[in-house]
Amino acid sequence: MKSIREMFQWYRPNTEAYASGRPGYPPEVNDWLRDTLLIKPGSVVVDLGAGTGKFTSRLVDLKAKVVAVEPLADMRSAFKSRWPGIDVIEGRAEEIPLLASSVDAVVCAQAFHLFANEEAMKEIHRILKPGGRLGLIWNLRDTSVAWVKALADIVTEQAGEHPRYYSGEWRKALSYHKFSPINEKHFRYVHSGAPEDVIVNRVRSISFINGLPAEQQAPIFERIRQLVATHPDLAGRETVELPYDTAAFHTVKILP
Repeated sequence: MKSIREMFQWYRPNTEAYASGRPGYPPEVNDWLRDTLLIKPGSVVVDLGAGTGKFTSRLVDLKAKVVAVEPLADMRSAFKSRWPGIDVIEGRAEEIPLLASSVDAVVCAQAFHLFANEEAMKEIHRILKPGGRLGLIWNLRDTSVAWVKALADIVTEQAGEHPRYYSGEWRKALSYHKFSPINEKHFRYVHSGAPEDVIVNRVRSISFINGLPAEQQAPIFERIRQLVATHPDLAGRETVELPYDTAAFHTVKILP
């Protein structure tokens, strides 16, 4: 199996697709951040794998001091455009350029499965203060809805060896013994908008799809547009609703 670094050496993110296609997060997430991750005004929080800053607004809402860490230059550029007042630094989960015991919380939105390994857990542990918290969150398509299941099947056919939330492999990294057992919560969320954004650009923002050559992407998006044009729950609609299950996990640094 290829390493994460090998998988991403070819990848150039489609930041416009991220901006329009990726969903936001349910308002209950703010309560989770405050009550479970104990983030309060002035808390130092690392937004790890921050991307374009889609999740960052939740941390800003709580008046946290946010430090964004992102390995990809295009993502960092998009982040700076969206959040000019927030520091965004180049770094990987395995090499976070911050001092030991310097942050109150680390949050990974839509990203932890990409770097779920012991090296990353050691590094997250290193930068957290004693009792600091690691929060992981994903928006997952609700495949109990027929057309969403059909869409997910098209995407899954292209996944190959690429690390994904759905494999569950990322959970192995959370057995790192210097953290508490993981706790899990779920919220409901619906992303509404034009099909081109909510469906097409959401798929376009997926790394293992966007990284394919154009000639391999074309038939994928032809199938997706055919689904939009013909499925009775989608055909002819100017606005569609894509339901999500927002899964949130947290663990606490318990050993020095």
